[in-house]
Parts: sequence; C-alpha cells; structure tokens
Amino acid sequence: MAMSMGGGGGSMADINVTPMIDILLVLLIIFMVIVPVTPKGLDALVPQPPKTKQPESEKNDRTIVVQILFRGMNTPPMYKINETDVAKAELLPRLTDIYANRAERIMFVKGDDKLDFRYVAEVIDIGRSASVDHIGLMTPKILAGQ
Repeated sequence: MAMSMGGGGGSMADINVTPMIDILLVLLIIFMVIVPVTPKGLDALVPQPPKTKQPESEKNDRTIVVQILFRGMNTPPMYKINETDVAKAELLPRLTDIYANRAERIMFVKGDDKLDFRYVAEVIDIGRSASVDHIGLMTPKILAGQ
C-alpha cells in the first residue's frame, strides 16, 4: 500500500445533490396540490349589445326609477315611478306588479337634496318587499369646477 505524498490541494468537498432533489420533488408535489385549490376571482358578465333594435319606449320601460320629491317641511314627500305620480300606499303593489314577470330586478331611487333620508330608506325597504334584487341610489351630477 503506497501513500501518495503529493502537494495536492487538500480534501475535496462534493455537494450531495440527493437531499436537494428530494426537497425539490416534495415542493413540486405541494404546489401541484395547492394550485387547483386557489380561489378564483368573481364571475363578471360583460353587457352585450341587443341583437335587435328596440324602440325608445321599450328601452325606457326596463329602467325603473322611484323619485322622492320634497314638498315642504311639514308635508310628506311626493313619490313618482318613472315620472308617474304614485301615493306611498300604492308603491308596494305597483312595484310588485312591475317586477312580477321581470328577470332583471333592478330599481333606482332618487331623492331630493332637502329630503330626510328616512323617506329614502322606506322606499328601499318597500323595494326589498317587492322582491327587487338590486337597488341603486341616484345622485345629482357634480360639475367640474364647482
């Protein structure tokens, strides 16, 4: 048995790659399992243009706007559904009739600036009772520079 007495550079260190490959395979499996479980975003429907032209009267019938008009400090407000005067007691039956056969149950509420918000809240409650799905509040346009 001979020993080499060369002036070599000392001990040689080799990286053991086997544990790194094991860790890599475990991480790969973890990511393959996690990726299908990640939550996806909201499903959004993009509005499509109508296939046929509709007359103006049919276009206006789709949008329901309930207006609450201020008449004075000690007087109850006046109510309108699409520019038609309606008494407060008739709001629920009229809205129920309007939304009885509609697929889109969307209503807009527009109140005067001087009006107490409780009247707007009452109309929102009446709309919910008439099975309206989405209720939007209309606000006045604010012009630039004001």
